[in-house]
Amino acid sequence: MGYFNQRPNRLENKDIIKAAMSAPMLEKEHELALARRWRDDRDSAALAELTRSYLRLVVAMSARFRSYGLPAADLIQEGMVGLMEAAARFEPEREIRFSTYASWWIRSSMQDYVLRNWSIVRTGTTAAHKSLFFNLRRLRAQITGDYESPLTLAARETLAHTLGVRVRDVEVMEARLSGTDRSLNAMVGDDGDSELQDFLASDAPRPDEALEDTHDARVRTDLLADALRALNERELTIIRARRLEEDAMTLAALGERLGISKERVRQIESQALNKLRSALLARVGDPVGAGLVATMA
Repeated sequence: MGYFNQRPNRLENKDIIKAAMSAPMLEKEHELALARRWRDDRDSAALAELTRSYLRLVVAMSARFRSYGLPAADLIQEGMVGLMEAAARFEPEREIRFSTYASWWIRSSMQDYVLRNWSIVRTGTTAAHKSLFFNLRRLRAQITGDYESPLTLAARETLAHTLGVRVRDVEVMEARLSGTDRSLNAMVGDDGDSELQDFLASDAPRPDEALEDTHDARVRTDLLADALRALNERELTIIRARRLEEDAMTLAALGERLGISKERVRQIESQALNKLRSALLARVGDPVGAGLVATMA
């Protein structure tokens, strides 16, 4: 199967079309014999003749997908991948024509390519999404009379029933198909000297706001470090465990650690907080220091 996992080399459209049109049509018995030689004996010459004869099917089917704005050469290449996959899976004993079997694989390969590349927003590859993507515009035209008219609720319900999907699926696909991707580097303006991304608002802080936040954080750290020097060792241990750690210890757990009751821990914590307030109030003229005092509970 390694041979079929490799994509064919990119060819020029005219070369592929020329090869497709010049390949002879196969009689049913000869076609089945080639399929057996490839499956049973891995005869690469048989595979080449079989697939070359149905290149015309790939070229013809690619024309159905050109309205999606994707390169014809890429569509043909994807169809060739589907054709080779069909050759790998074909069962001659079923007595059906290879072209009938290969058509499904070629179309599926091209549809997957269109869904992957039509938009940078993933469209979805479920059966429901595929059915909607490739049938919504056609059915909308039948219902509304044109391809672009917005759908009413009744029209969405009709589409959902026809395609066997949810009304919500119809709404989502309609919204995706109504817009197109735009490059952030697209030129805009009368002079064409600006890009679209130049007009997008940023959620990041302005430089002056970022500098102010950095300065205030540094001042708060320095103020708190100075205030903590007013505490004795036990008070400092309790404040750090209760107020400065990400996972604060409970009064009971801290009391057990220090060998005192949880009520005594609460009293020491209260005394320590009062000391910190006093130390910070000495710097209350500093607005950042005043903010720290307000946060002390």
